[in-house]
Amino acid sequence: RIPWSDSHSGYGNIGDFGSPSCTDIICCFIFTVFIAGYIVVGILAWLYGDPRQAIYPRNSTGAYCGIGENRGKPFVFYLNIMKCVTSFNVISAAMSGLQCPTPQVRRIWGWLDECIFQQTLGDHLCALTLSYLVFLPSRGLLIALVLSLVFLLLLRCIGGVLVWILIVGVLVAAAYGIYHCYMEYRELDQKGATIKNIGFTTDVGAYRSVKETWLAAMIILCVVEGIMLLTLLFLRKQILIAIALIKEASRAIGYMMSSLFYPLLTFVLLVICVAYWGITALYLATSGAPLYRIAPKNDSSPDCIGISGNESCSPMTFNASTYWPCLVDCIFFKYNDQGLFQRNLFNLQIYNFVGLLWCINFVIALGQCVLAGAFASYYWAFKKPQDIPACAVCNAFVRTLRYHIGSIAFGSLILTIVQLIRIVLEYMDHKLKGSGNKVAKCLLCCMKCCFWCLEKFVKFLNRNAYIMIAIYGKNFCVSAKNAFMLLMRNAARVVVLDKVTDLLLFFGKLLVVGGVGILSFFFFTGRIPIDKPEFKSPVLNYYWLPILTVVVGAYFIAQGFFSVYNMCVDTLFLCFLEDLERNDGSQSKPYYMSKSLMNILNKKNKNGKAK
Repeated sequence: RIPWSDSHSGYGNIGDFGSPSCTDIICCFIFTVFIAGYIVVGILAWLYGDPRQAIYPRNSTGAYCGIGENRGKPFVFYLNIMKCVTSFNVISAAMSGLQCPTPQVRRIWGWLDECIFQQTLGDHLCALTLSYLVFLPSRGLLIALVLSLVFLLLLRCIGGVLVWILIVGVLVAAAYGIYHCYMEYRELDQKGATIKNIGFTTDVGAYRSVKETWLAAMIILCVVEGIMLLTLLFLRKQILIAIALIKEASRAIGYMMSSLFYPLLTFVLLVICVAYWGITALYLATSGAPLYRIAPKNDSSPDCIGISGNESCSPMTFNASTYWPCLVDCIFFKYNDQGLFQRNLFNLQIYNFVGLLWCINFVIALGQCVLAGAFASYYWAFKKPQDIPACAVCNAFVRTLRYHIGSIAFGSLILTIVQLIRIVLEYMDHKLKGSGNKVAKCLLCCMKCCFWCLEKFVKFLNRNAYIMIAIYGKNFCVSAKNAFMLLMRNAARVVVLDKVTDLLLFFGKLLVVGGVGILSFFFFTGRIPIDKPEFKSPVLNYYWLPILTVVVGAYFIAQGFFSVYNMCVDTLFLCFLEDLERNDGSQSKPYYMSKSLMNILNKKNKNGKAK
């Protein structure tokens, strides 16, 4: 608990640290009912579905190949493929989608299927190949994890110096770009190379040889350079505040190292959501037993007049001799779509997809709210680290699950609705690709752009709303309004902090991913001399696969660590703005900001105490 409250400001006590209460109970109930329905859909899909239909082929008798009595016989072949061409059956061809009635199978997994599904891991080649894909790249991912931790720890010591180095580096790079564009422009101007010489062309590279291109690039770089110089001149104090908050965020993470590993829990929950959706979708797609129909081999034969193709049969018990002299087959017709469940499979698939989006957005929002609560407890602790809870992340996780599930569900539902609208627009755009209606395409493009911007804005608003929920414990709408108004009153500080943080984290990601990528390239290509054979990389024909695996894995690791850091900066920033507006440094309302921030703003607590 903290000794700070502002009863006359309209906010009341800080919710999670004072007297927390449940928020958005109605939305919590709706989300609970939706999840219960989602579970019911999964159970029904599991009861009616048969994923073997999508994995194993069936032979002409309807039996699965590769399992049961046909174990060891995984493939289906055409006994006489020319029969599919020469003997065309109208009824059977129509019922089988104009394909040969005999099913076939194609190898999709290749060597991976042989290694994993055919259980030949004892083979030396399979074990060696799997080690390349799994075990060797994990050494590079471990290095990415260490580099991310080291970079975040270095920000605590040299964060300010690094920010100024990056700012100066961007200014120098822009200045060199202006110089290079000017030299290219002057050279092409002396040659008389103008855009009139080439006219309009689809070869974009041709525009590099005209002076107007370099003139436009030089003007753009001059504008960027001027904006940055004006920012340094008039917003220097805001940059110093951003640097101080970045240092404070590094200090906060140093006190709560467990926060860096919370993305692992988020990752596990996301994997569960995606896996549940995928399994449910597979079982729904394979719901319904296969139906078979009796079809004549030659429907023009007078002996087969009485056979219409509507009579059901079972391949296991079918006896063709009972229809003599007509030659018939028992062929696959379709999967059973009768019954309430089968008729609503498409609707259930939509429900399954909406559940996927809502659950993913909920898990991400849960992580943001939990981390915001932990870092807010750090800021509002007057004596650091004495007043910081032993496990601030654990406490914030419990508080969030107990009080704010409804608010998180509400915010994630709004984002889900916007994403669904974007998906519908993308589907409409795909359908209109072959259309010549230019007006409809233009209108659809504008709508896609608007909803893309709306999704970005909703994510930004939700993120800050969760921070305010963690601070004050108010419902989602009130927290979103308070966060938005607070940020608008400090727009200049918001822009500067956002860009400085983005520049710093971009450099960190570039350092981690680029460093690990270069190291893995030299390792897997055998350019790093290693004496011990057990640590030496073997010669690979396709070394790009493990390199790409390491690079992608390193990016996600860096993204996970730096997302925690970014959330910490945003939380401390909102807490700082609240502290600045609600407190005046008196004994009853002391500042909770760090001493460096008070020095930048020329603020101090009147009782002479500073953290």
